[in-house]
Amino acid sequence: MLAAALLCGGLTGPAPAPGGPGTTAADAAAPGGAAAPRAAGPDGAADSADGAGAGAGPTGSGRLFLTVSGADDTWVRGVELRCGPAAGHHPHAAAACAALAAADGDLDALPGAAAPECSRVPDPVHAAASGTYRERPVEWRGSYPNSCFLHAATGPVFRF
Repeated sequence: MLAAALLCGGLTGPAPAPGGPGTTAADAAAPGGAAAPRAAGPDGAADSADGAGAGAGPTGSGRLFLTVSGADDTWVRGVELRCGPAAGHHPHAAAACAALAAADGDLDALPGAAAPECSRVPDPVHAAASGTYRERPVEWRGSYPNSCFLHAATGPVFRF
């Protein structure tokens, strides 16, 4: 698996409007445009970091395959992230698991940056997560104007 840092910077601008970048097909299909919950669950083998069982403790438990790709799939990176305890090929596994725990596995609710200072130069990226978190299936996709907006919205989860 490749583990490469995606960088952002350059000119600054306001964050994208709700319903803009990062909106998924499920969001558009939901009544009133509201985002449908997308949480995930453990693979049954991993317990939480404190040993209290699935879903307990600060990081929950689960196994996700995360991918980031460029426009028209000109490049793709992917890593496995395991939580409870944090493991896998993700270079920031502990921070990513903590962010997922804070959002209860809902990738649309990740504690991202409120007002990112990102370049307005378009270089579209697409992110996806598939697997389980706290015994719930996860199938999530999001699109962003560039990698900086992706990182601002998802924190350490897609920072690989």
